[in-house]
Amino acid sequence: MAIRLRLQAIPAFLPAPRAVLALALAAPAALVLAAFAPGLWIVAPALGGALSVLVLLDALFAGTLADLRVIVPADAEVGEPLRLSVLAELARAGARARPVVALALDPRLLKGGRLELALQPTADGWQGNAELRPLLRGTAAVSRVWLRWRGPLGLAERMVARPLDLTIRVRPSLAPLRSPALQLFLRDSSFGLVARRIRGEGTEFEALADYEPGMDRRRIDWKSSARHARLFAREYETERNNQIVFAFDCGQAMCEPVAGVSRLDRAITAGLTTAWVALKAQDRIALFGFAARPQVLTPFITASRDFARLQQAAASLDYRAEEPNFTLAIATLTARLQRRSLVVIFSEFTDPTSAEMMIETVRRLVDRHVVVFVVLADAELTGLADATVDSVHDAAMAVAAGSLQRQRALVLQRLRHLGVRVIEAPYDVVGTRLLDTYLAIKREGAIG
Repeated sequence: MAIRLRLQAIPAFLPAPRAVLALALAAPAALVLAAFAPGLWIVAPALGGALSVLVLLDALFAGTLADLRVIVPADAEVGEPLRLSVLAELARAGARARPVVALALDPRLLKGGRLELALQPTADGWQGNAELRPLLRGTAAVSRVWLRWRGPLGLAERMVARPLDLTIRVRPSLAPLRSPALQLFLRDSSFGLVARRIRGEGTEFEALADYEPGMDRRRIDWKSSARHARLFAREYETERNNQIVFAFDCGQAMCEPVAGVSRLDRAITAGLTTAWVALKAQDRIALFGFAARPQVLTPFITASRDFARLQQAAASLDYRAEEPNFTLAIATLTARLQRRSLVVIFSEFTDPTSAEMMIETVRRLVDRHVVVFVVLADAELTGLADATVDSVHDAAMAVAAGSLQRQRALVLQRLRHLGVRVIEAPYDVVGTRLLDTYLAIKREGAIG
């Protein structure tokens, strides 16, 4: 997306830092001159007037702005590089113009909302490029542009300011889907590539085959082997058409940043990556978002061509500065699930009271469904607990962090005792861990 501003009016001008410095140095020189030669007092105002004339002439010969373009993409992904370009054409401006652009941005794109960019000369004018990493999802605006350039003497600067009408839709990151490792996995896997019954590790019996060394001995059919006087092993049909729900806690704990991106956005990236693989495996996928109240509950998607609907639903999950209501959320979800499903919950907890309510709610969910609970490893908490103690304050911080770590480990252990599969991993590997867990559950045939 680009916007072009054609400007005919003469821009405003102001003294450059060089002119201000020259005036500041002229003042003490005038005092010294007046002290030693009082009759030459007229020289000081003359120098000031000459400097003012030079500033005015420098502004007149600085040239005018003929064209200004701000180019931004219509779509971007949270946490991923976003390239922004500014092109300017200055009429009758020399090589010493040194134009500088300032842009007013939505804080979703840049902390503080201000970007300053020095333009470099090109064959067609001046150009500047910047690479940003959006911090939050949503519609972000680039609302205003300022351009400032110098005259040939460097004593005056001209400046123009104009409003912009540019928006960037910041969507969830799908960078893991483009990784070579995942593409190689999808290429070599049998998910969705053949229209026949695929044999593998499932629960539905498919056929008997000769037992070969390396096979799981639990698959040996002893009755058939005794009847034919040789070993036979059972083969099962790979399970498909399973229901999988990715449930995202959108409360305040999930809004905290991890390496510059919120926990919620990290979770969405991991969930969408696994959802894409699951769709290739012909499973049915739904997204559920909740905070104090349920936000989004999509119908089950059955084809990979409809993956964009899941991405759009994930983009609509809003950040909420409120505590999540697990009881209402899980009750809403279980009322919609008519068969045994895999429920993947992305959440975070900060105190034992909220964790206790969460455990009681998850306990009722485990009775009918397979539950995976995903939390991001808290690197900041680990750093505080393991930091070198040099003062009483450091000791207090380390003790408090260690206590929180023990409480966290206790909550996760209680979830494991309930039969919940818990994933706690750093943000950069949590997607891989979740994908491995999903494939392991598929091999076990635990969903259907």
